[in-house]
Amino acid sequence: MRFRTDSFHAPASCLLALGFCAVAPVQAQHLESATTRAVDGVFAAYDSDQTPGCALTVLDQDEVVYGGVYGMADLEHGLPITARSVFRTGSVSKQFTAAVVVLLAEEGVLSLDDPVRKYLPELPGITDDITLRHLLHHTSGIRDYLDLMALAGRGSDDFYRKEQALDLLVRQRALNFPTGTQFVYSNSGYFLLSQVVERATGRTLRQEAQERIFGPLGMTRTHFHDDRNEIVVDRADGYAPLEGGGYEISMTKLDLVGDGGVFTSADDLALWLAHLDGEQAAGSAFMNTMLARGSLADGTTLRYAMGLGHGTYRGMRYVGHGGSFVGFRAATVQFPAARASFGVLCNRADADAMGLALEVAGVVLDGRMDSPEPPRSEPDEDAGEAEPPPSVPDGSVEELVGTYFSPELDATYDIRTEGEGLVVEVDGIRTLRLSYQEPDVYRAMFTTLRFHREAGRVVGLGATLPRASAIEFVRR
Repeated sequence: MRFRTDSFHAPASCLLALGFCAVAPVQAQHLESATTRAVDGVFAAYDSDQTPGCALTVLDQDEVVYGGVYGMADLEHGLPITARSVFRTGSVSKQFTAAVVVLLAEEGVLSLDDPVRKYLPELPGITDDITLRHLLHHTSGIRDYLDLMALAGRGSDDFYRKEQALDLLVRQRALNFPTGTQFVYSNSGYFLLSQVVERATGRTLRQEAQERIFGPLGMTRTHFHDDRNEIVVDRADGYAPLEGGGYEISMTKLDLVGDGGVFTSADDLALWLAHLDGEQAAGSAFMNTMLARGSLADGTTLRYAMGLGHGTYRGMRYVGHGGSFVGFRAATVQFPAARASFGVLCNRADADAMGLALEVAGVVLDGRMDSPEPPRSEPDEDAGEAEPPPSVPDGSVEELVGTYFSPELDATYDIRTEGEGLVVEVDGIRTLRLSYQEPDVYRAMFTTLRFHREAGRVVGLGATLPRASAIEFVRR
């Protein structure tokens, strides 16, 4: 299903120290009908009044040339997705956080090379060497607060305040790695940047973004959602598929921002992409900073810049970012050489928004890209082929039973036998079955538990998720 929308033109030189200039509408050109049919075909599985779906915007230079809406914004009330439907964007929000920080740096309010403890002195001494630039590039080593909360038994459907998340990070006694030596994506960095903005300006990230970006660009349906009780007109509900068919609501009570939290529509996202295109074409200092790739201490250049990643699709370079949280998926992709931009917003957890955006780009820019790679006849090495189940432990599991406490999480794990195996009760909130991997190593869903011994006696354990490593628990 297509929608008709005005397009927007943002003069390439309109970036100011205090914010962005307003944009002026221009008449959109349109894609050829064969191309639009092919684009709609990419979303064929989403174009139903029985399923949640997606909204699409396509820009040629700074003009919207096509928009599509597919599926439903609200299954309970039978409301279809429109170009004005408002979606949560997950980590697509990071480019807006980075933009605010870069603008503040240009104005001299802060420096990208300031230590984070200049603004957040309560952070532990292990963060002494961490700068704002490290946070922006995911090279700080700070553990991901979402993973830490998960280890403490709190998921995306639970509520906690930004003060609790900050306190959690203050309690950490170790980093994932020495600062600057690795790239590990961490939502903590961008959450902390939101707090840095507050300390440096006395205003919230929401207020700064509204004044510097959303207001000047006319993005009237966009904001950092920092109030969970706020009514949002035309908000799309998030959904997750059920195993037996159908969908269930998948939303969150969380209202932390910086790493996520931007709500926007396809119409508004087009305004942002149009502006970025103009800034890239002009080679503005702002955009040069936004697109500057990070680097490691050993000189390795990263693909990640300031809330934007660099990639290549069918031989053509692009910059963009994906977003994934609860029942929402989102992506922005821009191809500077073609001056083409693509934005996808979805309200279903099984959507691959980045994959959809790139596939649409392949349709629209087909003649300018390399030919698609043929399907592989053999599975990739990382295709996830089934492995034989691990052998059961030789000894008794009784010696692992006990209560373990982590001061870093302020959380307790109670490990007990159930049937012939073990389960872990996480801080009295949820109970998970433990799967044996190897001696003294078990898994609980995505968490790895490694039991520690002294003189043969179990004295503690380390809990690890991909973005939060070796959280120590002491046996009580």
